[in-house]
Amino acid sequence: MKLNFSIIIPVYNRPNEIDELLESFTKQDFSDAYEIIIVEDGSDNSSEGIVEKYTSDLNIKYYYKENSGAGMSRNFGMEKASGNYFIILDSDVILPNTYLSSVKKALIQNFTDAFGGPDKAHESFTPLQKAINYSMTSVFTTGGIRGKKKSVGKFQPRSFNMGISKEAFDTTKGFNHYKVGEDIDLSFRLWEEGYETQLISVAYVYHKRRTSIKQFFKQTFSFGTARPELNRRFPSTKKITYWFPSVFILGLDLFLILAIFGYWQFLMCYVLYFTVLFLDSLLQNKSIKVAYLSIITTLTQFYGYGLGFLKSFLFKSSE
Repeated sequence: MKLNFSIIIPVYNRPNEIDELLESFTKQDFSDAYEIIIVEDGSDNSSEGIVEKYTSDLNIKYYYKENSGAGMSRNFGMEKASGNYFIILDSDVILPNTYLSSVKKALIQNFTDAFGGPDKAHESFTPLQKAINYSMTSVFTTGGIRGKKKSVGKFQPRSFNMGISKEAFDTTKGFNHYKVGEDIDLSFRLWEEGYETQLISVAYVYHKRRTSIKQFFKQTFSFGTARPELNRRFPSTKKITYWFPSVFILGLDLFLILAIFGYWQFLMCYVLYFTVLFLDSLLQNKSIKVAYLSIITTLTQFYGYGLGFLKSFLFKSSE
């Protein structure tokens, strides 16, 4: 099968990020023709001027549509695409120069109708962005499900860095209307249709993520609320590990209360955990500040996801 890539990028009020992403496309060590489709999802702050800067260097198509969310915008872009394999990226990523060649090589060696790739922190990112990246990718926080090949069974691609064949898109009709968890929902429906997914570990992106603790909390809270809904729609995918953040924060709150009454020894397991976390982050990031922030971002992640999960589990969403 000859691969003809169409790159689908939804964007909402983030022209500066699109500038960085398109710049990274100009540095790809990839000689095959491909197209980039930018879908402006009802933005007030348009990216059209930024896109025009790159039209002489890249094959770009720009579309503006009413706001409908990232999932529907990705579907819109895939409907407009001319390729037979779609690569979907978030606007807040930057590509290493080997990204497209790594995807092509991996798919030639082991073709699957969908794939996902991991994310990393670029050396230029702020300490907070590096700490958030650590919390989202570390084996000690998420079990490595976002990119550690030995840590997963069937890989669930995430929409910040994933691919899907035109055939699989036509069969599944792409993303559902859900605002959160729509990529995992798509993975489950792909499996139901008999399509295979894979992790291409070398096809990583630099992911800038949220830039404040408040934004990161809101994002992880949304992730938490999505999981019970996914469990209801796909009961066979339930795992006890999804409860871990909720159990973690409930245990921490209980032990803090016990510490007030003098039973501080129960907190030692948490002290040990965060000590290991600090040292691991320090080893990976070579920065005491990032290691310290990693404790804060991990707490934020667990409280956000854990509270969102409990809310959705106890009070079923009307969506």
